Amino acid sequence: MGNAQAEDEVTLFERDMKEFWIQFKISYGTEQNSQTSALRDLCKETIEALSEKWSKKLKEEDLMIDKIQEYNNEILQQSKYIAEKEEQLTEIKSKLNQEEEQQKNLTDSIQELKEELMKKMEIKSSKNKAAKEKVEQVSKIKTLFKEHLGLEMRRIHDDQLQFIFRHIDHKDPDKPYICALSINEQGDYEVTSCTPPLDCIAELQLKLRETNNFSAFVANIRKAFTALSYKQSA
Repeated sequence: MGNAQAEDEVTLFERDMKEFWIQFKISYGTEQNSQTSALRDLCKETIEALSEKWSKKLKEEDLMIDKIQEYNNEILQQSKYIAEKEEQLTEIKSKLNQEEEQQKNLTDSIQELKEELMKKMEIKSSKNKAAKEKVEQVSKIKTLFKEHLGLEMRRIHDDQLQFIFRHIDHKDPDKPYICALSINEQGDYEVTSCTPPLDCIAELQLKLRETNNFSAFVANIRKAFTALSYKQSA
């Protein structure tokens, strides 16, 4: 744009110079001697006018160049500012994506923990239900043994389990026959006491260790006490 304006000004200058020489020649040919002084003044005025015109044009061009440079600087600053903001925006987007990923992972972890907790609660509930049913069953068996078979089970000192048998001596149904059992340091069943004593107690203890059949052991103890009672009554 600046080059086009400069070319226009050069064209105007050339045209003005041509007009000046035309006027000069005309004046010189017709009134050469009488108007020499006037021509000098005209030439001087014309040159001064052209100088002032061109000086003004050059100043305007300089101002325009300065303005263009100022605009270029502003554009450069705006470009740098936009680039910085775009970089900041990219960082923010990256952080947001990372936070979203972390939030998703956290949500997934919480869901997994919830599912695991629900499974554990279900297992616990199932175990509690089974334990409750077992306790109720044992309670019913104890009641049955105590009321109908005269058997009472107690936990006594040193983690021993005591069996009290009744309804054995037909002459004295309430007479107790007692046997106590514990688990020794080797993890084996061990009869700690038997009243009245039974000759077969060691054999019954060995059989319990071999078979681990606790119900059979209790039944065999009762049979032995019953046999002893009949023997003593005979």
